[in-house]
Amino acid sequence: MDITTIVVAASIPSAFTGFCFWLIEQNIQKRAEKEKAEREERQKAVDEREQIREKNELCIINSVNAAIALGEATARAVQRIPDAHCNGDMHAALDYAQKVKHEQKNFLNEQALKHIIEEGEQAS
Repeated sequence: MDITTIVVAASIPSAFTGFCFWLIEQNIQKRAEKEKAEREERQKAVDEREQIREKNELCIINSVNAAIALGEATARAVQRIPDAHCNGDMHAALDYAQKVKHEQKNFLNEQALKHIIEEGEQAS
């Protein structure tokens, strides 16, 4: 056997092995790209649900505020009627509604401030 035959005989298995590894690498890359696309789609769906949840919570907060405002207006209107005998329950309920409204406002302000501070820290 001459040298060229030996070189050719040795290079065929190497070329075949290299080709197999190239196929495996291509398969891995395709799978990684597919998984990345799936992750991006899942993240998009999660972000969309989060936006809907935030919008829903805002609607609930606005509804609670509207209900409290309506209750306060009704209680004050009833208090102004001369023939209506308001007992302590109405006064206590009105005071409680005002207290809850202010607690909610303070809580939301506190959360907004924390959010602003966290965004500032992340930006720096």
